[in-house]
Amino acid sequence: MKNQALWIIMLSGLLVAQTRQTTRSKSLVFTHITIIDATGAPAKADMAVVITGDRIRQLAKSGEIRVPRDAQVVDATGKFLIPGLWDMHVHTLRKGRPEMFFPLFLANGVTGVRDMGGDLLEQTRQLRKQISDGILPGLRIVTPGPVLDGPKQVSSFSIGVANEIEARQTVDSLKEQGVDFIKLYSLLPRDVYFAIANEATKQGLPFSGHVPYSVSAAEASDAGQTSIEHLSGVLLACSTAEAELRKALAEAMTRADATASLPKLVRTQTRQVLETFSDQKAAELLARFSRNHTWQCPTLVVLRAFAFLDASDLSDDARLKYIPFSMRERWNPKGHLRAENGTPEDLANSKKVFQKELEIVRAMRLAGLKFLAGTDAPTPNVFPGFGLHDELRLLVSAGLTPMEALQAATRNAATYLGLLDSLGTVEKGKIADLVLLEGNPLDDISNTQKIAAVVLGGKLISKFSLQSMLAEVERMANKK
Repeated sequence: MKNQALWIIMLSGLLVAQTRQTTRSKSLVFTHITIIDATGAPAKADMAVVITGDRIRQLAKSGEIRVPRDAQVVDATGKFLIPGLWDMHVHTLRKGRPEMFFPLFLANGVTGVRDMGGDLLEQTRQLRKQISDGILPGLRIVTPGPVLDGPKQVSSFSIGVANEIEARQTVDSLKEQGVDFIKLYSLLPRDVYFAIANEATKQGLPFSGHVPYSVSAAEASDAGQTSIEHLSGVLLACSTAEAELRKALAEAMTRADATASLPKLVRTQTRQVLETFSDQKAAELLARFSRNHTWQCPTLVVLRAFAFLDASDLSDDARLKYIPFSMRERWNPKGHLRAENGTPEDLANSKKVFQKELEIVRAMRLAGLKFLAGTDAPTPNVFPGFGLHDELRLLVSAGLTPMEALQAATRNAATYLGLLDSLGTVEKGKIADLVLLEGNPLDDISNTQKIAAVVLGGKLISKFSLQSMLAEVERMANKK
């Protein structure tokens, strides 16, 4: 918590220093700006935006708007305005990974995150309340607290659940603690999964995460799982050998060495999954997802990182300077489990799997499924903040239009979280979480990286301030 406090104080100081003019002014006004509102409408050129407090109060052509007295006016000629971005799959609130990553997110235009599991629930609640009360600047956070996994859980931030009674008690306890949703992991026994699904539904809590090995992706969708992360279970569900392969996985889960043997079995099975892929089964599965409104958060950036682990070389990646030394060592592919245990054939196959995952995302898009942009940061080779722009580019390479990719990190995120009435698009009356860009993302999605400023809750964070944040993160990350 000491490290948390240091990072928060640093962030607070930078933001306060850069927002004094906005605080003195009653309004913030952008003129001559092109608005990309993320509703799907075409870009609107030569617009003016009036922000008072934390809300967008007026949107009109630049020549048709009355600029409020004492407003801070920003001539945004040649600039583009989009909603604040959300990374819908991160793990930055674990013990040892405090809010040191907040500046990296903000400097990249990320104003909200869906944290997918950590062990600092009470501290997270306190932090979120301070942020929402305006005491501290920071990201908008939704979190499930700890992840629910089987009794042989593989993560240090999970709760092991052995039976249906424990499943219901755990869901009820997390509900009382104020979690936003329930996160599921890979080793949940079948009966436990459905008990969690039933109890979460009864308690009005969404549940999302991995599709456990004991359950099919179709069953998870039918049970009401709101989102599937990492495309888990999807390719398996498209195999004509699904029943046989899932039976082997279920049996392996009961073994004493399950946490070590399962990854090897999964690697072995992926070859058969590719060989037995069925277009018909895939179409049926995607139609089921569509009927059940099952969202997809494919996290292509982390899937690519794992697929090309043997070819990873971060030595020339300038972003590495923002990652603490201790974490850089864990990111070294030579010491990673997959690199150690994967044969050359396994590693070659993993690249084929990734190409198939890109194809299935393209098919999902054609089937009308809804996507969320997430990264799994700070998984090895996935940089907090920066990784979201990598994900947007991968979504476009998988077949989404630049607008659809942008919506996956804005409008779709707000819709999924039930926040579309106040966030997710650039519209009158909405909270002013915004990103000012120096290039049009509809022409090239990579332009989401060209950030000129960020508006967080109506407060302008200049490019200078964003660069100062990055410089301070670099200093702290390389402090010995």
